[in-house]
Amino acid sequence: MDQYTLNLLVVGASFALYIGIAIWARAGSTSEFYAAGQGVPPVMNGMATAADWMSAASFISMAGLIAFVGYDNSTFLMGWTGGYVLLALLLAPYLRKFGKFTVPEFVGDRFYSNGARIVAVICLIVISVTYVIGQMRGVGVTFARFLEVSTDTGLYIGASIVFAYAVFGGMKGITYTQVAQYCVLIVAYTIPALFISLQMTGSILPQLGLIGTYAPSGGDLTFLAKLDQVVMELGFSQYTAHSTSTLNMIFFTMSLMIGTAGLPHVIIRFFTVPKVADARWSAGWALVFIALLYTVAPAVGSMARLNITTTFWPNAVTGEALAGDPISLEEINTNPELSWINTWKNTGLLDFEDKNGDGFIQYYNDGNAGMQAIAAERGWAGNELTKFDRDMLVLANPEIAALPGWVIALVAAGGLAAALSTAAGLLLAISSAISHDLIKGSINPNISEKGELLAARVAMGFAILLATWLGLNPPGFAAQVVALAFGLAAATIFPVLMMGIFSKRVNKEGAIAGMLVGLFSTSIYIFLFLGWFFIPGTATLANTPDNWLFGISPASFGTVGAILNFAAAYIVSGLTKAPPREIQELVESIRVPKGAGAATGH
Repeated sequence: MDQYTLNLLVVGASFALYIGIAIWARAGSTSEFYAAGQGVPPVMNGMATAADWMSAASFISMAGLIAFVGYDNSTFLMGWTGGYVLLALLLAPYLRKFGKFTVPEFVGDRFYSNGARIVAVICLIVISVTYVIGQMRGVGVTFARFLEVSTDTGLYIGASIVFAYAVFGGMKGITYTQVAQYCVLIVAYTIPALFISLQMTGSILPQLGLIGTYAPSGGDLTFLAKLDQVVMELGFSQYTAHSTSTLNMIFFTMSLMIGTAGLPHVIIRFFTVPKVADARWSAGWALVFIALLYTVAPAVGSMARLNITTTFWPNAVTGEALAGDPISLEEINTNPELSWINTWKNTGLLDFEDKNGDGFIQYYNDGNAGMQAIAAERGWAGNELTKFDRDMLVLANPEIAALPGWVIALVAAGGLAAALSTAAGLLLAISSAISHDLIKGSINPNISEKGELLAARVAMGFAILLATWLGLNPPGFAAQVVALAFGLAAATIFPVLMMGIFSKRVNKEGAIAGMLVGLFSTSIYIFLFLGWFFIPGTATLANTPDNWLFGISPASFGTVGAILNFAAAYIVSGLTKAPPREIQELVESIRVPKGAGAATGH
């Protein structure tokens, strides 16, 4: 059976499973659409939460960023996992105790203000829309390679699948679908890693292989030492070195942590469990299920980097990359084990060019002074591996390592499961905000349950169309776009939830001021450097450390936005009237996590 047919069968079977589950678990009420009837067991909810959160950025892009940057991108691992500790300890049980369906509903009731609720809706939509761009890109990238269609066509197919099971299933259908998607993505991620670790280090466990001995060398050189040796010989930075601003690294890690704890589509998962204790257990189980992938990701990225390098410089395996010739065009075109190079080139995610016409593809850091001297001596015309999209690395990993075809097909299904599971959760958060918080909460409070359910489904349909349109022209790699969404969540949702739970003095004026300050300060800083919106008469600043405020990158600014949010909220609250006594008593009751707390939906 050829690879294309195998990919089609495995991916098609996974899609059939998701749609079948959605039909079986179709939501019949608003309670089921928004919160799965609040009957999801903690272990199952933890698994669904892990799938909801481990997006295309985690599955597809994160290992790619680690592979090409190294130690400095360990911030993704620390920030995203650390956020779940904050979520489990500081937010999940208290929000479940409050007993509402959505984050804006909590904000509106706690701060006794429909205006606060609407501002929270705006923040939620901005965050979710930014986040979903990365998921749609992941869907397009995966389809482009494994079903041999264009990235745009793949995106349309993925959007159709999400529409089929999310619009009708709601949270109930999405929850059980995400359990299946977690099983698919975790198996798809770990099996190739086991094979590759065994090949390169002799250890079947990638976590141990990463710190173990590099097996092909036959010596006692550790794997990471070997990787450092190879990349430095080609003029690249030491893989295990810390070379960026420590302040920026801390702020980026913190932005990811508090951003994780403030993600609306993750928070609403804790409204689906029967009681308060289950919310805490759900967060704990989610962290366990997430760790199964996150402890493997550094090994996947590192081993893929070495595999790529030794593919283009065969002598690198002996530690003498530059002592022999790099890979030739003839070998790329004739060696079946290297067919993946031309296959991925056809997707537009990888490209190379024989600039000096010598029949070889030189891959090295042409910005390094030492390599420039070597290049001039040997007649090289620059790095000829002109493009290697970070988002293709995990998907191409099994092919680069020459693993069996069924493993390649499994990775395709896993990448799609990761992207679709998070996309569905985000779209549900957007739909709930529009139908429950805007339409029922502000525009038409007397709308019937049937009418609200219809509005929720229509809103999700429009959200899918918007996400598809934005996914056609994403502003960066999947993990980069998602990191910006985390920054916005850190600057807006996390502070208002923390103050809503732990401060009796913050009032509606303070909450609104804080959210707006966090949203605008972070958005403006991001747009200033990334140029997402063009303003006539202005110029986009170069996105370089020299131009950043105190060396803080746009992706790290969420931490600053959160600090500004807290400061604005407390200052404005101190200058205005304290919250009513009943609100202060409500805050006090939230912090006593006893009982389930009935979800009224009002």
